[in-house]
Amino acid sequence: MDSLITAAARALAAGDPLGALKRVALRDDPPALALRGIAMAQLGDFARARTLVRSAARAFGSKEPVSRARCIVAEAEIALSSRDLGWPPKALDTARATLEAHGDRVNAAHARYLAIRRLLLIGRLDDAERLLPDLDARSVVPPALKVVHELVVAGIAIRRIRTKAARTALARAQRAAREARIPALTAEVEHATRVLDTPAARRRVNGNERLLLLEDVETLLASKAFVVDACRHMVSHAGQAIPLATRPVLFSLARALAEAWPGDVSRDALVARAFGARSADESHRARLRVEIGRLRSKLRPVAGVNATNDGFVLEPRRTREVVVLARPSEIDEEHAAVLAFLADGESWSSSALALALSASQRTVQRALDSLAAASKVQSFGRGRARRWTTPPVPGFTTTLLLPAPLPGD
Repeated sequence: MDSLITAAARALAAGDPLGALKRVALRDDPPALALRGIAMAQLGDFARARTLVRSAARAFGSKEPVSRARCIVAEAEIALSSRDLGWPPKALDTARATLEAHGDRVNAAHARYLAIRRLLLIGRLDDAERLLPDLDARSVVPPALKVVHELVVAGIAIRRIRTKAARTALARAQRAAREARIPALTAEVEHATRVLDTPAARRRVNGNERLLLLEDVETLLASKAFVVDACRHMVSHAGQAIPLATRPVLFSLARALAEAWPGDVSRDALVARAFGARSADESHRARLRVEIGRLRSKLRPVAGVNATNDGFVLEPRRTREVVVLARPSEIDEEHAAVLAFLADGESWSSSALALALSASQRTVQRALDSLAAASKVQSFGRGRARRWTTPPVPGFTTTLLLPAPLPGD
């Protein structure tokens, strides 16, 4: 391996893509193409990066399986960073197996973390946790991979609302980031840490509201309160969770009853809330009776739904506290799930958002159009290359976790 390639790889590993390009920008041999592709990815030009990395993989061919596998891993990370979640994961698994077979454990571990991060993005926490390898103080891995590991651990803990475990993992990530001395990794850790200090929800009780941090949400869910969680569309009480994400009508009824508790809600108000009807007729009232019966069946372990002269009232069991947990901003609540994915600062395609949200692409596109009209999101590109992101916040930069392995490592 010549000295320019080695110097460019070291510059990339240190988070200096411009320094790497100065050394290989005019070269078209396979190692230079691969390094140029990774450098362009770190600079945010994902389309050009993917073209260069694919060209390098073709140039390496079957005679250099390790180098070709490394290019496939780099392309997978570019796809992940550009939120192309439809990129075939089997290609990454094959590349990882090739790297492991040839003793390249560091890059094989990096490929495994890419697969885990993709699972994390699409909400498959159990699968991500099962693939997560054990990492103790004796593990001989580069500091950059330690940062990625701890960020994944923290991401799983945050999504499971385990703030103590998340803070512990982020503290370890900060130490590893200082050791790695890569600015992009340091910024990524700081961004993840900031999530724990940002309001995560609104607590609504008897018309009064208060913003809650994630730690407060964890405390509330562990209490004896009857909680209607509008962030995850479920009802929880005393450690028992009843998911209603696939039953939007039932959740609308449960939330309306919880917001009015200890009072009741009229039948006309429930019809308007659940079905969007301006006035209730007999067909609406008949449908309401059916849906209330289904809600009673769902909530039977934790609460009852009793009829009154005017409508219905919620009767929680073994508690006298009913709380509605809503999104931090009422304005953004309708499309909160879309905004939550865009909040990571990366650019998303509508197809990737649809995959992550388990929704149709047309539904996601309508949500994006509504948010764009309200100046909540912005887009660039056309057709299949169109990407969506939130407007940039002054003082923050979009980061890309793409630590490049040194040639021969």
